[in-house]
This record gives sequence, C-alpha cells and structure tokens, in this order.
Amino acid sequence: MTTTTAAAKAPAKSVLNESKQIERAAMLIGMGARMQVLESETTLSYERLIRLYKEIAGKSPSKGQLPFSTDWFLTWQENIHSSLFLNIYEYLSKGVDLDSVELLTKAYRLYSEQVTTAEIEPLLSFTRAWRLVKFVDAGMLTRTQCADCKGHFVTELYENRHYTCGLCNPPARAGKSKNAGALMLH
Repeated sequence: MTTTTAAAKAPAKSVLNESKQIERAAMLIGMGARMQVLESETTLSYERLIRLYKEIAGKSPSKGQLPFSTDWFLTWQENIHSSLFLNIYEYLSKGVDLDSVELLTKAYRLYSEQVTTAEIEPLLSFTRAWRLVKFVDAGMLTRTQCADCKGHFVTELYENRHYTCGLCNPPARAGKSKNAGALMLH
C-alpha cells in the first residue's frame, strides 16, 4: 500500500469538521442533552465535551446513567407527550432531508412549541426524546393506532390490535392534578 492510498483511507483531521462538531455539541448542550447523548452524537473527546459543557452551561454535567426503561414512555401523561413528539419526528423524517441529530432537534423544538402554546408543562426532556428514538429504532417501542380516535401512540411492540389510547380511555385519576401545567380532562 502506498502512502497516498493509506492517507486517502484515514480520515484527515479537519478544522472545519471539528468546528461543526463543536457547534453541534453546543446546540445539544443548549437543548439540555446529557453527556451520553453528546458522546454518541459527536466525535469530540470526552474531555473536550466536559470543557464545552462547563463553558456553555456554567456547571458540570449531571452524573449518572441515562434512563433505560421503556416503562416511562408508556405511563399516561408521559405517553401523550412521547406520542406527540414521536408523531412530529416521524412526520419530519418523511418530508425533510436532515441528518438524525438535525431531525431530532427540529422535532423537539416543534414539540416544545406545541406544549408551550397549549400551556402544558413539557414532560419530555431532550435526552428522553433522544432515548425514545433509540428505543423505536431498536424495535423496543413502536407507534400503534388508537381504535377510537385513530391517533398514533407510543406502545410496546406487540400491542393488541384494539388498542385504546390514554386520551380516549384515561386512567381513573387522570386529569385530576392541581399542578399547573398538567394535562386536565374536562
């Protein structure tokens, strides 16, 4: 193998590429992404990400593991928020040519705008939205159509055919919260 062939196969270190990675990481930090998301979605070193996080957020990043259970996405209010986000994400993925991080950030911004407009507290953090997409990509969660309203909701993979969503058939205590920004049933 000649030197030029070896150089062509190895990715050249690019100042422009590194600048794009820093810009991407800064955007993700601004949206509340945790370190595991940053490590997964950028090529920057852990040390560079820590320094960047401290510089942008003004504090050290949160410690601890990301939530790994699919259960959170299936509880009543959380399912409604997750389903809203995932429907936006799926819609954008069919109509816009974006890379996965751009698609995720646009969908999350639209989700945030929708819940803010409805004066509802956003329950889905950016990191949870990222995790939801990973669960769907891995086949651990999917969307199932409600037999009553025909909306698509986040469900386990093998949900029955006659699925009824939490809006059409809410749990007994659903919508009774006095917390500001909670979903209320009238």
